[in-house]
Amino acid sequence: MEWLYALLLGYALGSIPFGLLLSMAAGKGDIRQIGSGNIGATNVLRTGSKWLAAATLLLDLGKGFLPVFLAWHWFPSAVPLAALGAVVGHCFPVWLKFRGGKGVATNAGVCFGIAWPIGLAYAAVWIAMLAIFRISSLAGMSAVVAAAIAAAVLGATGFVPVLAAIAVLVIVLHRENLKRLANGTEPKIGGRK
Repeated sequence: MEWLYALLLGYALGSIPFGLLLSMAAGKGDIRQIGSGNIGATNVLRTGSKWLAAATLLLDLGKGFLPVFLAWHWFPSAVPLAALGAVVGHCFPVWLKFRGGKGVATNAGVCFGIAWPIGLAYAAVWIAMLAIFRISSLAGMSAVVAAAIAAAVLGATGFVPVLAAIAVLVIVLHRENLKRLANGTEPKIGGRK
C-alpha cells in the first residue's frame, strides 16, 4: 500500500492552493478571475505584488519538495508516486473543482526533493530561459523537459518515467501558451500588456 499512501501524501500537499489563499488574504481577490486564471506565481504576479508572487513561488516549491522528502523516509519504495501526486495535486486540486495551476514551480520542488543535481538542472534551465526570452511559459516547459533528461543522465532511472510523464502533463497544460508562442503573441515578463 506504500504506493497509494505516497500518492495521496503528494496529492494532499500539492493541492494546497497557496496562490489563491495568499492573494485573497492580501486583499487582491480571487486570482482565478485575472490573467490566465491559474493559481501559480506567474498569475499572482499579475496582481502587481512581487512579494505575493515570490511567496507563492516558494510555497509551491515547498509543496513539491515536502512530500518527496517525507516519502524518502516513510515510503522509500514509492517516492516517484509522491512526486507525481504533488504535481497532479497542484494542477487538479479537488478543492478548486480540479482547476489549478500548471505545475512548473511544484515540479521544481519535486526535483530538488528527488536529488539536488536534478533540481539544480531544472532551476538553471528555468532561470536561463527566463533571462534570455523573458517568457515564463517557455522557461517552465524547457525546465520540465530538462529535469527528465537530467534524471536519465545522472542515473536516476527510477524517476525518468515519472518526470517524463510530468513533462508531458505540463506541456499539455501549456497548449494555449504554445499557440501564442507559435503566433508570437505570448506575453513577456515585464512586457506591455
